[in-house]
Amino acid sequence: MKILYLDCFSGISGDMFLAALIDAGADVSYIKQELGKLNLSGFELQTKNVVKNGITSVKADVVVTEAAAHTHHRHYTDIVQLIEQANLAPDVTATALDIFLRIGKAEGKIHGIPLEKVHFHEVGAVDSIVDTVGAALALHSLQVDRVLSSPIPMGSGFVRCDHGLYPVPAPAALEIMKGLPLAHSVHKAELTTPTGAGIAASLVHDWMEAMPHMKVTAIGYGAGTRDLPQQPNALRSVIGDTTAANLELAIQREQNRHQQNHAHHHAHDHEHHHHSHNHSDDHAHHHHDHTHDGEHSHHHHHDHGHDHNEHP
Repeated sequence: MKILYLDCFSGISGDMFLAALIDAGADVSYIKQELGKLNLSGFELQTKNVVKNGITSVKADVVVTEAAAHTHHRHYTDIVQLIEQANLAPDVTATALDIFLRIGKAEGKIHGIPLEKVHFHEVGAVDSIVDTVGAALALHSLQVDRVLSSPIPMGSGFVRCDHGLYPVPAPAALEIMKGLPLAHSVHKAELTTPTGAGIAASLVHDWMEAMPHMKVTAIGYGAGTRDLPQQPNALRSVIGDTTAANLELAIQREQNRHQQNHAHHHAHDHEHHHHSHNHSDDHAHHHHDHTHDGEHSHHHHHDHGHDHNEHP
């Protein structure tokens, strides 16, 4: 069984995920060739090596031409049609559509508008489309059987948009990650973008803080745009082989550890006579304190003129 473990110590964004998989061996020529099937003009996917706090990483950039940057907005339904008509592999199409559905639903809920009326500013739309379809293509290229991830730090502080300052995590990113394990981070930055959250929510089968038992075959680092103090702003992808039995054992151990932590916290609360019985909070023992470096320009403009700078 071939597995992919996402080590999200500095969060996740669309371009970080794509770059991390390319660094781990995803076929960049195949990815670019398939992206060419999209009815999108005026963009180029560029990759290069950069160094993040001493670690050589791949940086993936979607370069958009000036002409493309000033064309019309794209509604969610336009993007769906664009992906469906590209004649991509069925699993690539399904993956890309699922990621965009999660992003669209979250944005629609935040702004109080129907899914079909959610729209994206052109630069942000091209950026997100390429990152999302590219992520699906990279995963297809690697032929991974199962995706696992560490809990994800989201970021803290504020990000500027058309409405002024928005709290980090960006509301849509937090909505997408609802019910999934988040991790604490001390950085005042947007570490996880809506596209990154959509990718994680869509692709990850199992969540565990430690890597499972496996034979590592490839490692990749995908760089974010910003630099963080004292740690590399990158996503690490670890690909390896394991057995179904070993994976299930790792999952069971993770579940047991969670149950033990919950029991410990519950007992501790009773010792201090904290009888609020806030079980939902107890279960969310992943320190919902998030950190992401706003490093991607996925300007998600909606009917309410919302603009996220989505690049960790």
